[in-house]
Formats: sequence, C-alpha cells, structure tokens
Amino acid sequence: MRYRPIDDDPQDPRLGRFIPDDWGHVDNYPLTALSVEERPTHVPVVLGVNWYSEFDNPEVDEQTGEHFVAKGGASSLTQIRGGHCVCLEPGGEPDTEERWDFYDQGSEGACVGFGWSRCMSILNEGNLYTARWLWDRSKELDQWPETEPGDNNGTSVRSAGDVLQDSGHVGWQDEHSDDDHIGRATYGADQGAGIQHFRWAQSVDEVHQALGNDRADELGAVPFLNSWGRDYPHRTWMPDDVLERLMQEDGEIAVPTDR
Repeated sequence: MRYRPIDDDPQDPRLGRFIPDDWGHVDNYPLTALSVEERPTHVPVVLGVNWYSEFDNPEVDEQTGEHFVAKGGASSLTQIRGGHCVCLEPGGEPDTEERWDFYDQGSEGACVGFGWSRCMSILNEGNLYTARWLWDRSKELDQWPETEPGDNNGTSVRSAGDVLQDSGHVGWQDEHSDDDHIGRATYGADQGAGIQHFRWAQSVDEVHQALGNDRADELGAVPFLNSWGRDYPHRTWMPDDVLERLMQEDGEIAVPTDR
C-alpha cells in the first residue's frame, strides 16, 4: 500500500502510519471543544506525521547534550520517507529505560500500535502493553480493506485510538513473545487499560498545554519517544516550527482527555 505524500511504498518498513482520507474525526472532535479548564495537562500525546530524512539521525546539541531532529527548523526539511507514529512525553520525563528497550517495533510497520501503547504505559503508571495486538485490531477497523492482521501494512492513529476507546488494551505477558497475529487474536482486552475519550490538537500551543512539560516550553520544542530501540535516542526533541509544519501536512495529534 502506497504512502500518499510520496505515492510509493516507504523504503523503511517501520514507517507504517497511513493518512486517513476522511478528516472528519479531527474536525468533529477538536481539543478546543473542551473549555480550557477541562483540557488535560501532563498527559502524553500521540503524533502521526510525515517522517522526513532529517529525522533519521538526530544531532546532539553541544550546549545541552540533548538530541534534536531538524535543528535548522521547518525550512530545512527535504525528503518525506513515509509516515510514522511516536509518543510525545509529558513533563517530568516519566518514560523509563525499560520502555526504551521494550517498545522496539523491529522491522515491522507497527508504529501506530507502539506509539499508542507507549502512551498508555505513561498514562497507566508503567504497565506494559501488547503493541502488536493493537496494531492488528487497528487494521481490522481502519478504512483500508487491504490492511489486515498478518501483513506488514501500517494503519492510522485514529483507528488505534478507536480500539483503545471501544475495547481497551491487552497487558503484556512474557508468553506473548512468540505469538503471531493468529495467537494475538485470542487475547482478551481490558477495558480499564484503554481510554474513555480522546480529542485532536490543532495547534502547537495546544500540544504544549497538554504535555505540561516545562523543558519543552523553554526549548520551543517537543520531546518524542521513538520505537526503534537503542538504535535511536531515548528522548529526542523536535522544534515547534517543525511540528507546526507536520500538523499542516495532515498530521494527526491525539490527546487522551479522560485522565
């Protein structure tokens, strides 16, 4: 299945986020429909966006020692390599090194399952979740008939959020390690491990408010948690103007609103 902006299959199979054709979910369920007092803060945010070549190899800032992508800003972006899903980390750096290792999607196009599962681990105080189960169920629910459990196609941020809202999630068990999509189809989800509601941020300011991350506000950037294991930094910063451009390029920015 071809990724719409490049009209081709991504060379890197890990870039498995697809762009929905119907944008009604963002228009009908914006974060701004909630009053300022009702909007959550200090929560993770799930980002589904185009992935540019400038994101492949983060640079270390000599002054802070922190890793950045596209330090030159939005104008420095060149080639879209596909679509990806990552979790943005809220204030306090709640993600752990254990999850840096655990949420490694390998070579599969399962980034949406991993990005949302990383989000749920932060929301649910450290529990680990079966990301490939969520990837499977999302492909059953999404708009594309050619995506189905067992293939390496990606899915959309929206469809995984809908699964978490409707069914919950599956807590990780070590015996899940060797299961394929047929084995995963037998798992029972826990409704309490999902979310009751989620909405869509439509501005960088809304993302910062949801994250409640003081360091992000200082740097003018947001920290994302990739799912490529130790081959990628644990915590990587994306400048705000880069995020704004990605949002304008059919980015899906999901914010859980029931915690």
